Amino acid sequence: MQAVDVHQHLWPEALVRALEERAGRPRLRGSRLELVEEGDFEVDLRSHDLDRRLALLDRDGIDVAVVSCPPTLGLPPDLLDAYHEGVVEAVRAAGGRLVALATDAVIDSFAGTCVAATTLARLDRATPLLDALSAAGGFLFVHPGPAPPPAGAPAWWPPVVGYTAQMQAAYFAWLAGGATRWPGLRVLFAILGGGAPFQLERLAARGGGAAPRAENVYLDTASYGRAALALSAEALGPAALVYGSDAPVIDPGPTLAAVRELGLEQAACRANPAALLA
Repeated sequence: MQAVDVHQHLWPEALVRALEERAGRPRLRGSRLELVEEGDFEVDLRSHDLDRRLALLDRDGIDVAVVSCPPTLGLPPDLLDAYHEGVVEAVRAAGGRLVALATDAVIDSFAGTCVAATTLARLDRATPLLDALSAAGGFLFVHPGPAPPPAGAPAWWPPVVGYTAQMQAAYFAWLAGGATRWPGLRVLFAILGGGAPFQLERLAARGGGAAPRAENVYLDTASYGRAALALSAEALGPAALVYGSDAPVIDPGPTLAAVRELGLEQAACRANPAALLA
C-alpha cells in the first residue's frame, strides 16, 4: 500500500495569478494575502511550487498527497474556478503523486469535494451537494471555514478556538443525522474533528448514549501530537484515523513522528487512506 497524506493544500499557478489580478479581497499583493474575513497574512509562495512539494513528500516518506483548497480562504466562485483549472494541471504534472479534491462542487476527475465545517453543520443546506457526491462515489473532506477572531484576540485564536468549535459542530451534526441519511458516503474530518473524540464521554453523560464507531467516518491527524492521537485511537479505534499534515501551513514533522511512535503508521498512513480513497 502507498503511504498517503490526506490533508495538504496547494495553490496552483492559475489560482496565484487570479489572486494577484484581483482588485478587491481576497487578493495577493506581493507576499501578503488579504482575505475578506480573516485579515492579512504573509505567505511563502515557494511552498506551493510543485517540485518543492514533491521533494517534501520524498523527505517524509509519503507516496501520495491529497490536495485541496482550504475553505478558510473564503474564495468566491471565480477564484475556485481558477483553482479547479490549475490543480488539474498540477495533478497531471505530478505523475500520480497528487490526488485533488474540488471545493463545494462535484467534478469529474476529482476524488471528492472539500466543504467548510459550517456548511456540514447545516445538513439541510448541504443536501444537494451530498446527494450528488454520494451518487458520484467521491468522498467528503470537512475542513474549517473562516473564523474571524473577536476583537483583541491573539493570532492563535481562530485555529485553536474557532476552527475546532466548527469541526466539533460538523462532526456531531453528521453523527446525529448525516451518517444515517448517507450511510455509504465516506467522510473525512480535519484536525481530529476539532477534538471530537474527547467529547464522547460527555455525549454519553448528557443522554446521547455511547457513540459507536461510525462506518465510513475518518479523522485526520493534522496539528496533533502523541497525547491527542493516543486518546483518539483509544476512543474510536485505529481504523478511524488517517494521517494528514496540513502542509504547507504546518510542519508535518511532529505529527508524523507521533503517528510512527504510536505504531499507527500502517493504519493511518496506508490502510485507512486506501479505504477512504477507494
